[in-house]
Amino acid sequence: MDVELVARAALLLARPGMLIAAAPVFGGRFAPPHVRVGLALLLAVLLMPGVPVPVVTTAAGLGLVIARELAVGFALALGLHALVAGAELGGHLTSNQLMLSYGSVIDPQGGVRNTLIATLYGNLTLLTFFVINGHHTLVRGLMASYAAVPIGAGGVDPSLARSVMQLLGVVFEFGLRLGAPLIVVMLVLELATGLISRAAPAMNLIVVATPVKVVVGLLVVSMVVPLVPGVATRFASLAAEIGWQLARAFR
Repeated sequence: MDVELVARAALLLARPGMLIAAAPVFGGRFAPPHVRVGLALLLAVLLMPGVPVPVVTTAAGLGLVIARELAVGFALALGLHALVAGAELGGHLTSNQLMLSYGSVIDPQGGVRNTLIATLYGNLTLLTFFVINGHHTLVRGLMASYAAVPIGAGGVDPSLARSVMQLLGVVFEFGLRLGAPLIVVMLVLELATGLISRAAPAMNLIVVATPVKVVVGLLVVSMVVPLVPGVATRFASLAAEIGWQLARAFR
């Protein structure tokens, strides 16, 4: 066996392999393992003619270079992770306001229990990602990353911390954009309930107000759902750009 050839193949496979494994679209629990492995191998084969792979002679050097390649691939996938996490955060905020947090289901993306509205918002965001050809942008970003961050030894730029904070900001801003309409409506209902309770103390508002809140909340959710693709489209480019900056921090 040609050890040098195997080492070069491992270096070239590390970055796309981590991208496939970490991205919610390609590396979800619902995707069969052989499909994920085959897709990573296909990307590595397509990248092979145009990507220069250095020769690493020591095992320690090979491990360091592979670790750096894995970090770059994971950074590229974090942009999409932030987009989906922001949508799920908006769903969690909505579920908490509607008192639906106890009714959780298995999320097909992560294989964990999640609220129904959070799963709905996350899946709508992923569908929007495909509709706007975000998967093509992700693959093009992978190819362009080899020009900006070539395979080999490198360091960590101080901009890494700033990019991580910006990515967290995308998560919270996206989530608040989706959850804000219901939060405002629920706040108005709470104020109205408080005023009614002051005017009619004998009325059992817990029995009366709870169904009203649920019905009004579901009506608000029905109006927010058609807006999710538009909001996701606006945040997709921002999340992809920050993910690209995060990957370039490993130059």
